[in-house]
Formats: sequence, C-alpha cells, structure tokens
Amino acid sequence: MAEPRTPPRASLPPGQAALRAEALGARLPPLVVAADRVAATVLQGVHGRRRAGQGDAFWQFRPFLPGDAAGRIDWRQSAKSDRLFIRETEWEAAQTIALWSDASRSMEWSFSPGRPTKRERADLLTAALAALALRGGERVRLIGGPGRSHAGRAGLAALVETMGAVTRSRALPSPDPGLPRHARAVLIGDFMAPLEEIHAAVAMLAAWPVRGHILQVLDPEEETLGEGNRAYAGRVLFEWGAGGQGVLVPRVEEARAIYVERLRHHREGIAAIAAAAGWGFMTHHVDQPPQTALLALWQALAPQ
Repeated sequence: MAEPRTPPRASLPPGQAALRAEALGARLPPLVVAADRVAATVLQGVHGRRRAGQGDAFWQFRPFLPGDAAGRIDWRQSAKSDRLFIRETEWEAAQTIALWSDASRSMEWSFSPGRPTKRERADLLTAALAALALRGGERVRLIGGPGRSHAGRAGLAALVETMGAVTRSRALPSPDPGLPRHARAVLIGDFMAPLEEIHAAVAMLAAWPVRGHILQVLDPEEETLGEGNRAYAGRVLFEWGAGGQGVLVPRVEEARAIYVERLRHHREGIAAIAAAAGWGFMTHHVDQPPQTALLALWQALAPQ
C-alpha cells in the first residue's frame, strides 16, 4: 500500500510514554467497572479459567471417583443423596498477554500535524493495555521481544523501555518460540501488508495455539485518500519502503475511488482472516479518544 512522503515524527521517550500510558490506564477502570461484562469477569485481574484446580471460587460438585482423597468429600452435599460428591473450585491464575505494536514505515503516515501518527497511537495503546493488565496481576510480554514476561506495576517502565529498544521494522510480527501456549495476543498496526502475509502471521500464532485480537489503526483521511485535503489533489508522489520506492499519481482525484474500494476490500480480507482463526478484529482512528479502543480491547480479553 503506497504512502506519501511525510517527515518522520519522533517517538515519545520511554519515560514520557510510560507516564502517558499510566495516566490512560488510570482513567479506564471506572469505564471497566461500568461495563457489566467486564465487571463480571475481571476482579483484581485474576481470571477464573473454568477448570478445576486451586482457587477460592466454587465451580461445581462432581461425583466422588476412585482415587479421590477422602478429605475432598463435601459431606453436606453428599448428605442430600445416596452418593458422595467432591466440591471443585475454579483454577485461577494470571494469564500472559502478548502484545505487538507495528513500527513499519507506513505507521509514520500522518495527514494532519495536529494528530498523532499511527505509530504514536499504536505505541500508546500497547503501553496502556500493558499498564491495565499489569495492574490486574497479569503477565505481559512483547511478541518478538527478548523473551521476558513483565509483572507488577513496576513492569510497565521496563516493558516500554523494551518497546523502544526492540527493532520492530517488520510490518507483521515475527515467529516467537518463547511465547507461552494459550496466551492472549493483541496485534496493533495499520496492517497494510499483503493479505497473504497477514494470513501467515495470524495462522502461525493461532496454531501455537494463541487466541488474539487485531486492532487496525488508521488516519480517517487515509481511508478517503485525503478527500478535501488540498495536499492530496492533482499530481502527488507516493513513496514507500526503505529503498525509496514510489509511484507518481498524475491526478489523485481520479485514483481515489479505486483506492477507497481496494482499502475496503483489504479490510474485509483482514476481518475474514481474523474470523477464520477465531480472533477478533477492530478498527481505530487516530482522531478518536484512545480510551475507546482500550476499553474495547480490555473487554475482548475477558475470558469467555
């Protein structure tokens, strides 16, 4: 997907990014509490897995089986019938949330100086989601990072520092053999790569197996190729790639309809790829409040 020549905008220093993410996370809990679904499934960040194991939350009674310890018999429930029953609790444990933020060149595309770039918004949402998860006691790691999982409130600064240090020039996440099985993944970027490559990246994670969500971040004018913006009228040179590849469009007005249709088709393709893998797919515009996307992602990460 072509992108116009745009001067790079400096990323936030790790310390400042951590403060902004922390502040954004601090504003979200009231919204989370207001959402019935999240309030019912999120308690101090500990998610019941609906499996028998160590925990305090009651799950079910089941018949006593040979090999069960006699001390596990619930005598009150057993007295109601002629059978012995075991009282089982849910297995409760922190889950690992694996995050990835796109830092490819197309993420620097910005139509308006007053708006954040797609990369700035993606990094902020990634750090804010990490802040929210770390507060809740979850483990957080970066896909393609040094293989370390972060935990606790102090983990946010370390994670943001890692985000700045890891080379993330790829438009899609690379294989991560250290990713825990059954982790939850969130991929944030513009996903302008070919659909075949997106499919391969998602299929690789889904087969691990990892369940996840894709958040496509776009500038609203990007969807219309700058309709109404004088800078995107007439003859425009679009450049992309590290090698300075480009294409000169003599009249953007004539190419706009084709571009909009192809972008729509591309988005539908991403949604189909996500659905086939059992993943979620959302779109976020940089002119929207980041809290909107953050709340939607946090709700999506709640156990089903």
